[in-house]
Amino acid sequence: MTAVSIKQLLESGVHFGHQTRRWNPKMDKYIFGERNGIHIVNLEKTEDALAKACDFLQTVVSEGKYVLFVGTKKQARQAIVAEAMRCEMYYVQNRWLGGCLTNFETIKKSIKRLDELEKMQNEGLFDKLRKKEVSLLKKEMGKFIKNLEGIRQMKSLPGALFIVDIKKEETAVKEATRLKIPVVGLVDTNSNPDSIDYAIPGNDDAIKSIQLVCSAIANAIIAGREKIKKLSSDKQDSDAKKAPGDDIKVKKITS
Repeated sequence: MTAVSIKQLLESGVHFGHQTRRWNPKMDKYIFGERNGIHIVNLEKTEDALAKACDFLQTVVSEGKYVLFVGTKKQARQAIVAEAMRCEMYYVQNRWLGGCLTNFETIKKSIKRLDELEKMQNEGLFDKLRKKEVSLLKKEMGKFIKNLEGIRQMKSLPGALFIVDIKKEETAVKEATRLKIPVVGLVDTNSNPDSIDYAIPGNDDAIKSIQLVCSAIANAIIAGREKIKKLSSDKQDSDAKKAPGDDIKVKKITS
């Protein structure tokens, strides 16, 4: 599928990389040149990589799996949350908790604890405790909400990760790699594209660049979800067209 055009990528500043002295040599194949000491990303490569990443994620979702969005840097948080919610996927936007994937059972226990604390508050049990105890419980609850809100309903490991800035989110990449979970990432000129499965070369610092790529990823996921709905609808229509006796096997009577 065609995700976005080169014109859109250019207008959003996706082509601006890091200073040439901060580059990762493994990004050389994605670099068009340099201008005023800044590497310029080859947007034809970006367009192609983004399209392939979107095709892959659409397939992942059409198979009934989900994608975990990850982006904890300030510039990425808003887009990560908004686009993950738009396509009804999970997200991590504040801090990647070590073991979020590799120690998922412990994470689920933390989520259960958050549910318990909120239930206590809603049922008025906090009113029966001392102020100091309530303060500590609210602090604990706030910390959980801040770090777990985006994965609160996550019952199993994701089918893939989409990451903004794989260098910053190195722990998430390592955990996914260890569990053989595919990773799609927006990769700037200072990162190693070989560390993930689908590298999208481009500016991972500018808000407009991040927003454009996140939006394209979300659109692909929505298309994958629509594919599931259509297959389900087609199956229901097919079942409905069957004659009432189509599935009944009649036993031949012999005298």
